Order: sequence, then C-alpha cells, then structure tokens
Amino acid sequence: MDENLRTELPKLALDEIPSPSKNAVEITGLVKHRGRIEGYQLSDERIVSRSEGVALARAGEIRGVGIAHRRDTEYLKSVPDGSEANNLSSLPTVNG
Repeated sequence: MDENLRTELPKLALDEIPSPSKNAVEITGLVKHRGRIEGYQLSDERIVSRSEGVALARAGEIRGVGIAHRRDTEYLKSVPDGSEANNLSSLPTVNG
C-alpha cells in the first residue's frame, strides 16, 4: 500500500484535526473505567476528562490528536502518521 494512502485514509475518520499551538501538550496516559477511556493524562501532569480533552484539542492545546465521534460522544484519536508507537492505544492506563 502506498505510504501516503496509509496515513491519509485513516484521517478521513476524523471530524477535525486542530492545529496545535507552539505550547501544546501531548497525551501521555489514558484514564479508563471498565475498559472505556474517560480521560487523559497530559504531559504537564494534568488529568482531564474526555470532554475537557476534546475542548483543549479543539483550542489547539493538545498536539497529535484529532476529534472523532461515535453517536453523540466526541473523543480524541491519534492523527495517523505511520508510527504505531505514538498511538493513543499504545499509551499506559493511569489512575484518574
């Protein structure tokens, strides 16, 4: 598969890909409850809820993520870049 297609095709599943500010943080961990992501740990050590994470990403305060939705719920997904190592699913679970 063409490398460009491999990274561009998954981006179509995202509703939007906000442009991060120069001071944007990264997601370093996932807060889960019964296997479902309920929040995110950020590189500045803050723990935010899923909805707060979406609002921060939309404001350009989180880098490397896009916004997607399932039914009425918005959530964050890694922006595909060809690397599995920085996918949200590869991050550790942390206590919220």
